[in-house]
Amino acid sequence: MLAELELIPGSERWTLVSVQGLHRFYARGHGKVVASWMTREDREQAIADNLGYVNRVVRAALPGAGDEATVVFLGFSQGVAMAYRAAVMGERRAAGVIAIGGDVPPDVKEAPSDRFPPILIAGGESDEWYTAAKLEADEVFLRGRGLPHEIFRYAGGHVWTAELRGRIHRVLDKLT
Repeated sequence: MLAELELIPGSERWTLVSVQGLHRFYARGHGKVVASWMTREDREQAIADNLGYVNRVVRAALPGAGDEATVVFLGFSQGVAMAYRAAVMGERRAAGVIAIGGDVPPDVKEAPSDRFPPILIAGGESDEWYTAAKLEADEVFLRGRGLPHEIFRYAGGHVWTAELRGRIHRVLDKLT
């Protein structure tokens, strides 16, 4: 994830932090250690643990920065849910959420509208995981709550592209 963030034009002006999912396991077939944020089991406790973990990482990454530091949470795929949670339910007020290839989780949908920062939802036109129907459902939710958001569809599937990185750059540029 950090390597992808570094490819965003202008990223050298930002403090980039990639928070590893807490739950590590061996991927099938090749024994590589990978991580996820959570499963359905003990969901509420896992959400609380993960949110506390992200809050601690943000505090450690921005010591003494106070509220003047602009914080944007970006998530890809399964990480989108934690980006939304950190931005909407975390202790640090976020200037934005960039959600790539993943939907708004149900627990975040219950949060008060004034907790939501502006959101960029990005999805590949041929994404088999974050389908057009899922993206549309998220847009209906956000529009129904009157939440500030933009939708960005790009050529490709469940991947990062140069076009996507360019769009992220433009969003981040507006925030500085």
